[in-house]
Amino acid sequence: MNLESRVSMYFIECEQYSKQWWQEKLGKPSASHFKEILPQSGKVSKSREGYLYTLTAERISGQQADSYSNSIMDEGMKREAESRQLYEMINSVEVRQVGMIYPDPQKRYLCSPDGIVDDEYGLELKNVLPKTQVKYLLSGKLPSEYYSQVQGSLLVSGFERWDFFTYSPGLPPFQLTVHRDEAYLKILEDELEKFVVELALVVRKLREMT
Repeated sequence: MNLESRVSMYFIECEQYSKQWWQEKLGKPSASHFKEILPQSGKVSKSREGYLYTLTAERISGQQADSYSNSIMDEGMKREAESRQLYEMINSVEVRQVGMIYPDPQKRYLCSPDGIVDDEYGLELKNVLPKTQVKYLLSGKLPSEYYSQVQGSLLVSGFERWDFFTYSPGLPPFQLTVHRDEAYLKILEDELEKFVVELALVVRKLREMT
């Protein structure tokens, strides 16, 4: 079953970090922030309320909340194309760049993959510092800080597999295939449902005050 037949109604084709991409994401929970709702521990995050208020502000104001960035993060974004090409070469595949995926026509929450491979699984790329790459290589595990993002992407997309690939020039790449953690995903889906309902109520309440 190809990607279009699975998510054609809920698949948005646009360039990541473009104006359209930011506008599409505005005020919606995204997989990269699911840890602020439910981290790997399976217990509701202490950051949940703050994230709720951030998305509320985005919906009311129509403006993206300020996001933190530094030179290291900017450099990592510049190397994304390089790491994608390396992944393609190592695995003899072609990575399709995408905008975002929603799990339902209401488009209440989303994931924004770094790529889709053979219309069968997703890809998350991270370009990291050398010391971080060494840490990941020695660990051989999915870093806990990205657990919710990768599992959340599996939930949103419906895929069974997601590849996590990190790159730092001069060091071996780190690649890990991640499968669905159904126990965690059930809790995450329940918490996302609660979150989007609460978000809608808070937004409505604020709009009634203006």
